[in-house]
Amino acid sequence: MITTSLPLPLQSPGASHSLTVHRFGRPGARPQVYIQAALHADEIPGMLCAVHLRERLAAIETEGALRGEIVLVPVANPFGLGQTVLGHAIGRFALGDGSNFNRDFPDLEPGTAERVRDRLGRDPAQNVALVRAAMAEELAAWPAETPVAVLKKTLVGLALGADLVLDLHCDAEGAMHLYTLPTSAGVFAPLGAWLGSKATLVAEVSGGDPFDEVFSRPWVSLATRFPDVPLPLAAHAVTVELRGQADVDHALAKADAAAIIAFLSHAGALAGTPPTLPGQEGTIARLDQSETLTAPHAGIVVFRCAAGDMIRAGDPVVDIVDPLTGAISTVLATSSGVLFARNSTRFATPGKRLGKIAGDGSRRSGKLLGL
Repeated sequence: MITTSLPLPLQSPGASHSLTVHRFGRPGARPQVYIQAALHADEIPGMLCAVHLRERLAAIETEGALRGEIVLVPVANPFGLGQTVLGHAIGRFALGDGSNFNRDFPDLEPGTAERVRDRLGRDPAQNVALVRAAMAEELAAWPAETPVAVLKKTLVGLALGADLVLDLHCDAEGAMHLYTLPTSAGVFAPLGAWLGSKATLVAEVSGGDPFDEVFSRPWVSLATRFPDVPLPLAAHAVTVELRGQADVDHALAKADAAAIIAFLSHAGALAGTPPTLPGQEGTIARLDQSETLTAPHAGIVVFRCAAGDMIRAGDPVVDIVDPLTGAISTVLATSSGVLFARNSTRFATPGKRLGKIAGDGSRRSGKLLGL
């Protein structure tokens, strides 16, 4: 294991931050896998999972059983990790401007397309190398004028050459679930099976330019733009939602790390035969057909279903109780599917998001991920 520390810009005089990067295996070996945790810095399960991953990967490397290169960033957002307001961690949004740490990453495809136009040939491997080089040039040209933008640019640079990208997150309260592109769902189905994922949410474009789509979406777009040349989908990325924020437990983290190790073996990054896949896999659902449950008015939130429960259209999911009159408004599901996430607060204001169902509802458009 080689550990490096990459300095980040000062947010104020004397307040320094850096990114710690662990590298395993021979540099440049394929497949290259990039794994990061806690881009939303108040989502702690991924950080603990990364601790156990580091231990497992170090042991595997010592045994000489690494075939590929693994890059692990256990704390992807030092800025957010330092944000505490009156004892509460605020790691999802930058307090300086309110921006989401997992939004507004660069869209490298348009500029990359212009750079490789008329240069792609009949050799798939050479085309992949050309695209990767062009994407690196596009990233270098991407302006990063704030410390948070520099952080985002640095993280993209660390992952840009990877074949597989895993971004470890969690929900407020949730069952295990994944987000990825439709073209990558099959690639990550084994990961979901080993993790015990309840649902994989897929979308061609989720809106908001999250981290994972930086790497996978350009390859799909470029293959569509240049249909007459052989251009493999050379990078696949996934957001892994490790249940809820309170699910910070050594047993869970060790099991999640073991599942990721099994997937790395399946992907050819580790020597040996991968473990047998579990028989049951979670639902694959379109993100634009997922249902967001919202509060009709202010009141006490009382859930009638747990995260991970299967819901049918018409089922009561959550009660909103008026604390002054005791009147109850029950929010019903309008689609059928798994309740994969719930809000962790128990008092709602009008329109507050309460939960999400990976269902079969009507198509939505625009930004599908919310804030």
